Amino acid sequence: MRFTLATSTVALAVLAAAAPQPAGIGMAIPITKRSSLVNADKSVNFDALKSHVAAVKAKIHRGFTNYEKNAGRKHPSDVGGVERRGAGDPLTDDQNELWYGSISVGTPAKSFTVDFDTGSSDLFLPGSGCNSSCSGHTIWDPSSSSTSQDLGKSFSLAYGDGSTVSGEQYTDIVSIAGFSAPTQTLGAADTYSSGFESSQFPADGLLGMAFQSISDYNASSVFQTLVSDGCVSDPVFSFKLSSSGAELYIGGSNSTLYTGGFTYAPVTQQGYWEVNMDNVKSNNKTILTNVDAIIDTGTTLIIGIPSDVSALYDALGGTAAPSDVGQGFYTFPCSSFPSISLTFGGKSFPIAASALNLGPVSSGSSDCVSGLAGLDIGS
Repeated sequence: MRFTLATSTVALAVLAAAAPQPAGIGMAIPITKRSSLVNADKSVNFDALKSHVAAVKAKIHRGFTNYEKNAGRKHPSDVGGVERRGAGDPLTDDQNELWYGSISVGTPAKSFTVDFDTGSSDLFLPGSGCNSSCSGHTIWDPSSSSTSQDLGKSFSLAYGDGSTVSGEQYTDIVSIAGFSAPTQTLGAADTYSSGFESSQFPADGLLGMAFQSISDYNASSVFQTLVSDGCVSDPVFSFKLSSSGAELYIGGSNSTLYTGGFTYAPVTQQGYWEVNMDNVKSNNKTILTNVDAIIDTGTTLIIGIPSDVSALYDALGGTAAPSDVGQGFYTFPCSSFPSISLTFGGKSFPIAASALNLGPVSSGSSDCVSGLAGLDIGS
């Protein structure tokens, strides 16, 4: 389930904070897509791709670290550098491709755009003391909100380029799609890394939608707060990811955007939205089975541990990309790119070759890069 600017696939990914319940009254937020993983000539931008992989690894490690801090034990998938059978099922990258929309914060309410990220749990915005890298973003000044409260705690979030987003934690009213969390923990950043400059990251901030156990603040995510406060009658949010008409729906799913029923995959470990993937197939041949998967709207590639990904490409006939591209990437002839399918809850979800194909290795190349990569997330 990887969606890029090049694909016209429309998907509705539904994530529930509890067991499925009858539909309640929900509200939609239009969301916009931003992409920069390819160059102007449609060839792959490998600098952006490698930066994205580094950011993915940093985000997963940050979640593992926060889980151990908050829960008092290691996350089951954190095996300290020993390769574990598992894979991510990413959707869209938070730094090179992202889905962003509007929220409001404070009293009086002020609007901001945020990257909606199901692979993290914290909300942060550029604060009034932020450095020059916040230029071009809408600034949140907690002192201008009568409902903000300073928690007297700092935060620091590490990213793949070695830089950080850091600042002070507050609580304030946060509203999303007409629902309000009156005492939501959020961060006012006084430092933004270069990757969050407005030319690279058009949203003002980031809103995590995963569980409290991987929060740097050890606080409920905005959606968890809405559920626990009884603000939504149906503890479900859903995404439509498409080149047009994309939206995040809070409090259920938008029945006008799909037909038929849903396939459910139970969350196996709260922290990330972590589920079991039954198998990975190509040409009706099962290649991998029983794989841990993380559903992440903040990551653009499908990422698995290197041994699984190598086995997949051995079966498909893929070729490891040149060493200067970076480890973990594979290529196929552009004219014979494979398709694969991922099975969740007994239902197969096909990924067309056109969606898996990121683009040519270079301008005019006959070889194209696959959007499924291997990454060792061990410490």
